[in-house]
Amino acid sequence: MNTGASWPSPQEAAARVLGMQTKLHRWAGEDEGRRFDDLYNLVYDPAFLTVAWSRVRGNVGARSAGVDGETVRDIEARRGAEAFLADLRADLKAGAFRPLPVRERLIPKSGGRLRRLGIPTARDRVVQAALKLVLEPIFEAAFQPCSYGFRPRRRAQDAIAEIHYLASPNRNYGWVFEADIEACFDTIDHRRRVADRRLLTLVKAFLKAGLLTETGRREETITGTPQGGILSPLLANIALSVLDEHFARKWEALGPVWKRVKHRRQGGAVSRLVRYADDFVVMVAGSRADAETLRAEVSGVLAPIGLRLAAEKTRVCSIDEGFDFLGWHIQRRRKRGTGNYHVYTYPSKRSQDAIRRKVRSLTRRTSQPNLRLLLLRLNAVLRGWANYFKHGVSKRSFDRLGSFAWRRVVRWLRQRHLGLNWTAIRRRFLHGWEIVCDGITLYNPATVAITRYRYRGTRIPSPWSPTADTNARLVESRMR
Repeated sequence: MNTGASWPSPQEAAARVLGMQTKLHRWAGEDEGRRFDDLYNLVYDPAFLTVAWSRVRGNVGARSAGVDGETVRDIEARRGAEAFLADLRADLKAGAFRPLPVRERLIPKSGGRLRRLGIPTARDRVVQAALKLVLEPIFEAAFQPCSYGFRPRRRAQDAIAEIHYLASPNRNYGWVFEADIEACFDTIDHRRRVADRRLLTLVKAFLKAGLLTETGRREETITGTPQGGILSPLLANIALSVLDEHFARKWEALGPVWKRVKHRRQGGAVSRLVRYADDFVVMVAGSRADAETLRAEVSGVLAPIGLRLAAEKTRVCSIDEGFDFLGWHIQRRRKRGTGNYHVYTYPSKRSQDAIRRKVRSLTRRTSQPNLRLLLLRLNAVLRGWANYFKHGVSKRSFDRLGSFAWRRVVRWLRQRHLGLNWTAIRRRFLHGWEIVCDGITLYNPATVAITRYRYRGTRIPSPWSPTADTNARLVESRMR
């Protein structure tokens, strides 16, 4: 690629980046032993930086500043995007670029604990996005299909659909080893399809950049990758691919279908991994003892890369008992009125409690200045939750959530308009019992149609597949 070219338009940049990514993906897939030793020039290529800037600018995090206090909007107002990218490219090309420490942000978790997020500067985010554009198509060629988190064209629903498929009575993976990796992003060991020393040095610089805590204290990062950085999910997937490959080798060792069937009939166990980032389950066709042995096995696989299982989140259960995964409760139950058993997926109790807390937070008396803004913010939350859970047994949950949100908004109206009685509030704000303001109606999750998510198995195409639609790939290249 001509790295001396002028700055392209966003459309031209997307097309050029997609073309180069397709080549990298094809080369990586054709030769598993190939080592890429000339990638650094792509990181500062104008097309890659332009696409990287577009992605950083389009993220919700563009409104957040790093330790330098500069947001994307500040950069556009003070210098302009092209001047900013030109300076950044010059530093990268000269080898003078040095990432700044990430800004710490502590987010409450369940159980009173805190999750540490690291917010890089806008400048560092653009370089991380460019690095991801270069590295992702190479590593995606070798990633196993059992991994779904933070990968292109893969989503949580695919992981749930695979569990549903494996646990069905026809396949009878009846035991579940449910696990979570303790502080995965904080403890990944700093350790190659990539042999380009300049690029590896740049990745290492981000890992070692350090952290500026909320109290203003500087901390070194000896292990881990800052959760919140654009590059972090890819680095975590690269590290955790050892787990995917371990179970893939176990599966392949069983041989063709007839050998696997014979193995199971003779009492042997078969296990399949389903992973979403650092959350995973292993579906086991066998006995509880077979599932229990996975505790030591998985720990042994993770130990060399500096990771360990979170004891409080690791357990073995029957699919009939049910378990929570990615916000869902998954359980095999008898269909009412029949003797047949089916696997059902429901919104978990924790997920339902979380959305109710969010609705309560948004509908406190002083939380929103007016009804219009309240409806806009509340509708976004309700619509997102309903769209995520519309592929399960969620109708009753949607009905309850819709009623709960309606009552909370009515309560907010009565608190904000103490001089109005119920009849006046109904006349002014309710139209046929629907809450409406300036043409905006309170969203009712109960109106969402419940649809079955199509299980795609291993047939999920990458964005760089030669059979993929070119226009769709270009749009995805610009937006993802």
